[in-house]
Amino acid sequence: MNTAKPSSSAVSGRMSRQARRDTAPEVAVRKLLHASGYRYRLNVRVPDIPRRTIDIVFPKAKIAVFMDGCFWHGCPEHATHPKANAAWWREKLDRNMARDRETTDHLTELGWVVLRFWEHEAPGVVADLVAAAVIRSRADDDQRLEGGTQ
Repeated sequence: MNTAKPSSSAVSGRMSRQARRDTAPEVAVRKLLHASGYRYRLNVRVPDIPRRTIDIVFPKAKIAVFMDGCFWHGCPEHATHPKANAAWWREKLDRNMARDRETTDHLTELGWVVLRFWEHEAPGVVADLVAAAVIRSRADDDQRLEGGTQ
């Protein structure tokens, strides 16, 4: 593993100030969901994996929503590749993407529906997709209760 450090204390300072939660795209989606009557939990720990949280959670429906930043999570449209200390950044961003895949796989194995969105996606579209997943989950639950599926 590359043990290099950020290229300067200024870069390190900017990194440490980056919002990890309550980002503008996340808040916009949450407001739309809440205004539509949906209730959820925030920043819930990923079961059995320390130091990882889910941005927006519908616990009964087992739906996990992640709002991924384009830079930090490697958006295929908007990701940038810093030139200063390029090897360190490449390794760091690759680890972030691997961690995302591992988290998604882990939650899926536990029976969760995992929804990942990029920060640039329109909040209204994201909220509609999340709401549809919640509605689908509720319908599946109702069908199971009525004995429709096993």
